[in-house]
Amino acid sequence: MVSDVYFPRVNGVSTSMQTFRSALAGHDVQVDLVVPRYDDEAESAGIVRVPGRKLPNDPEDRLVSWRRMHQAVSAAAAGCDLIHIQTPFVAHYAGVAAARAHKLPVVVTYHTLFEEYLQHYVPVLPPTWLRGLARRFSRRQCNAVDAVVVPSSAMAGRLTAYGVTSSLAMVPTGIPLARFARGDGAAFRTAHGIGPDRPVALFVGRVAHEKNIGFLLEALVHARRRCPDVLLLIAGEGPAQSDLGQQAAWLGITDAVRFIGYLDRERELLDCYAAADLFVFSSRTETQGLVLLEALASGLPVVALAAMGTADILIDAPGCHAPPDDAEAFGHVIGDLLADRAGCQLLADQARQTASRWSDITMARQLAQFYRQTIARRATGS
Repeated sequence: MVSDVYFPRVNGVSTSMQTFRSALAGHDVQVDLVVPRYDDEAESAGIVRVPGRKLPNDPEDRLVSWRRMHQAVSAAAAGCDLIHIQTPFVAHYAGVAAARAHKLPVVVTYHTLFEEYLQHYVPVLPPTWLRGLARRFSRRQCNAVDAVVVPSSAMAGRLTAYGVTSSLAMVPTGIPLARFARGDGAAFRTAHGIGPDRPVALFVGRVAHEKNIGFLLEALVHARRRCPDVLLLIAGEGPAQSDLGQQAAWLGITDAVRFIGYLDRERELLDCYAAADLFVFSSRTETQGLVLLEALASGLPVVALAAMGTADILIDAPGCHAPPDDAEAFGHVIGDLLADRAGCQLLADQARQTASRWSDITMARQLAQFYRQTIARRATGS
């Protein structure tokens, strides 16, 4: 697998790669990684780190050397049967070049709906122009590979509409179910000064404008009318935190919102999930919504907008509610659920049942089968 991001940079791409790499081992698939070096990460078997430099105004990410990434991917490809690209930047071009040089099949996972993101980061250009640019860029990259992995049916439909003609395979990222069942919620509440009986709604993700967190703040105003002591925890970091803090102050809900920043995934995040009563999510641009699955596996009922990739998880799923895209209606659902503690517990049991459909083992089996089919097609020229 080749990527422009990986841990310690925390995002959905990093999580997906780590989850699949671990689970694929149980299906006789060895996965080696070529990823950026961030600081002084320890060397580990099967992971090649390529030096990179920090990006202006984005200290979390790295821009790797074009030459070094191409050299590293080409060297790693020499002993492989297939190249799997995870990101559309330097890693994409290095992966395609190595595949051609070594005559290997190459596939890409389309993780991010760029046409919905660019306007937040290049606001000086017209949104329609940016969307057109993103569509042409995505179509060109996807049609340059043997097949494309998509995490949701909505994404498959979007790429087809772009004019992508490469084979599409829907393989969502799975969840290591047992891992999310061992959090210590009581310890987390104590450490963060949250009373044991206070109703807690949780958001986990990058604190960025495209996550539509401002919608949650508006919904919280209405939720408090049904459940006055509700607390919204926002776990994550990102460029929108200052604006969201100002919005909370303007709405008069600063005492009901807490930004708790980045949480270590090995312990703190698990405890945070366990400390909450409800998971809330309002992004309209998710390609899958992996955090929804993490929440469900932790026994958290989910209230989220059924938009793009999250619809595959939410529709007809016990333990989940998908209110209309309206802050008042969304807030009323949050408030009613949190005010009914017994009902929340019943939904928690249903949430775990829903999460079981999305196990990492199941999804890794599908990806391993997809790899073997792609290799066989290349071998036969079909």
